[in-house]
Amino acid sequence: TNQWFLPAVRGDIPPGCAAHGFVCDGTRILVFGGMVEYGRYSNDLYELQASRWLWKKVKPQAPSNGSPPCPRLGHSFSLYGNKCYLFGGLANESEDSNNNVPRYLNDFYELELQHGSGVVGWSIPVTKGILPSPRESHTAIVYCRKDVGSPKMYIFGGMCGCRLNDLWELDIETMTWSRPETKGTVPLPRSLHTANVIGNKMYVFGGWVPQSAGGEISAPDGEWKCTGSFSYLNLDTTEWIGLISDCQEDKSNLLPGPRAGHCAVAVGTRLYIWSGRDGYRKAWNNQVCCKDLWYLDTERPLAPSQVQLIRATTNSFQLKWDEVPTVEGYLLQLHADSPVPPVAGIPGTGVPETSVLSSQGGCSLHQSPQALPSIPCPEMKVDHPSQTNNLIPNNVQVSLSSNSKVEGKEKVAAPENKVTQETMKNHADATGFKESNAPSLLPVCTSSAQTSANVGELHDLDKQSVNPDASVSSTVSSTRTMVTQQAVKTESSSTNGAVVKDETSLTSFNSKSEAAETAYVMPSTRVNTGQTNDSHSSRAPQRPPAPVKARDRRWYDVGIFKNNSAVVSQFYLLPEETLNINSKTEAADVPDYRLLKKQDLFPGTVYRFRVAAINGCGVGPFSKISEFKTCIPGFPGAPSTVKITKSVDCIHLSWEPPASPSGNILEYSAYLAIRSTQLQENPSQLVFMRIYCGLKTSCIVTAAQLSNAHVDYSSRPAIVFRISAKNERGYGPATQVRWLQGKATVTQL
Repeated sequence: TNQWFLPAVRGDIPPGCAAHGFVCDGTRILVFGGMVEYGRYSNDLYELQASRWLWKKVKPQAPSNGSPPCPRLGHSFSLYGNKCYLFGGLANESEDSNNNVPRYLNDFYELELQHGSGVVGWSIPVTKGILPSPRESHTAIVYCRKDVGSPKMYIFGGMCGCRLNDLWELDIETMTWSRPETKGTVPLPRSLHTANVIGNKMYVFGGWVPQSAGGEISAPDGEWKCTGSFSYLNLDTTEWIGLISDCQEDKSNLLPGPRAGHCAVAVGTRLYIWSGRDGYRKAWNNQVCCKDLWYLDTERPLAPSQVQLIRATTNSFQLKWDEVPTVEGYLLQLHADSPVPPVAGIPGTGVPETSVLSSQGGCSLHQSPQALPSIPCPEMKVDHPSQTNNLIPNNVQVSLSSNSKVEGKEKVAAPENKVTQETMKNHADATGFKESNAPSLLPVCTSSAQTSANVGELHDLDKQSVNPDASVSSTVSSTRTMVTQQAVKTESSSTNGAVVKDETSLTSFNSKSEAAETAYVMPSTRVNTGQTNDSHSSRAPQRPPAPVKARDRRWYDVGIFKNNSAVVSQFYLLPEETLNINSKTEAADVPDYRLLKKQDLFPGTVYRFRVAAINGCGVGPFSKISEFKTCIPGFPGAPSTVKITKSVDCIHLSWEPPASPSGNILEYSAYLAIRSTQLQENPSQLVFMRIYCGLKTSCIVTAAQLSNAHVDYSSRPAIVFRISAKNERGYGPATQVRWLQGKATVTQL
């Protein structure tokens, strides 16, 4: 929501303090030391359980080989594993808080934490090498390479009568101090700056720096000022890279202003910078407190999960995919079985390279040579939440249902024509996205919350709501009791039902590469020019697929979506001159959708989907490809509102009839994914056993049947069910649900 809120905390609420140490361990926060009321220095330790907003004052055991840390401020407090590392700070030698006799510290402590809550005690590690000089208002971070090496703590800068810009390294395993040799231009000496690790880089921003030109170390009484300079240290190569210089002009206010005493936090690959103060030492009365929030995207976002199907109709899909943290939107594309004819004469409008998205309506750091000549890293963008410059307009509509959490990304194939019930996390609407001159999207087909599945997450509880999984939809045959990709071996329900082989098919939930795909020719295409051709929806292509050359396969934009869900009934036709763009190009310009024509989806047709996330650095890599098939008219919809009630020796499975039965429902079938030798060879191809067939909208699953169930580990451990309805024409799409299992349940199975 991008809104601040004041939580109602309780417990041992600490007094207000400044220049304290602060670490976040999961959902708990530890605060140590700082300056409290009346200028008094503190060495108290507080713990906040953010899940309950409960404060607790904790009292660690004193170290066995010395005294506990003395009251201090401006120290560093860093977390790695289950230990916090305290270094340095400023102490007051005088017992009178009004008579400050400063003493700079370089002592080093280790605080062991208990799991979840509480602490064990302080210890004073025995270190080797030369200790860093005493200092306060420095920074300390911990970094460990993923492939090799032990965790290392890096201390940079600080204050000890004058500002410092030295770098120190502590090998945490051997407890050895050293001064690594660095390359590149070392940042100016500074204090009250911030340092954060993202990937293998330590980003250093702001702080107090010497006023003298050239970055010379000032005398203790020298002039100093706040800076907005920004650099990073590659921790693998120990090379400094300057991003924003101290003297760089910013007349358009596209960069964070100079500041010190601010805070910064890394969330994924994004760095947030908040508040601070600006001013000169000789002008205390003119110092300004900053109240602005900025963020920096340091790299393109990761690829989202595969697109998953929630619901399919004859001419639309309701889709979702897992969220990617700290992104502004998602580019969804589809590819049809046959090449769609290009539209000639429609100009394509590319997005300017300077366009940046901001979910907070922020202005952008335009990464062009004219704007930032000193920045060598073209992958970075800075956004500020006060203005608007984005690609996601207000008129983009996305269908949402309840607030339940979504789970699962499984490859499925049987029954052929099936739909998975889903509920999606309800995000804030697009009110933060104001209109701009950026390309905007035409509205996407939406469905109301009433037509969406109202199903929650399934846990191993007595009564549960269903958390369904991804699925596929395809053609249904009216001559089979249950439609599968291949032959079905039918048995009576008294002998545990029908065993369904889940073979590969065009309708399976695929994760193959684009190079391995085969394109097919569709017998007809249709361009939507604003009028509806209802007669077309009643017929489906009947010609057998014919392969075409790979170069004729093209991806078409469905649109850019703010949230991780979409209802797709149309896609945009690209101009002829832009069709030669490589389909794997991740940073291709997004066309102006207002100038493009749209084409409807066809009944009984296979479509491939992929999605890419977008942030300030651009469009990231696309997800793996998924395949879904639109339904053929006349078949019943999928059952909805599946519930599972657990008893001692069985479970009770119930559901609601389809919202669109398309005639009289003759029977329902329920299926259970079971263990088989085929699963050992190909774990993604599930084998199903029919456990119920009848007119009732409920059934009992016995303990004997559950003992043969397959536990799917494609995401969280779950037992998979499918339920489908049959009318005069045959079986319609099935609803797939994943019954989440706890560790104890999995062990019993």
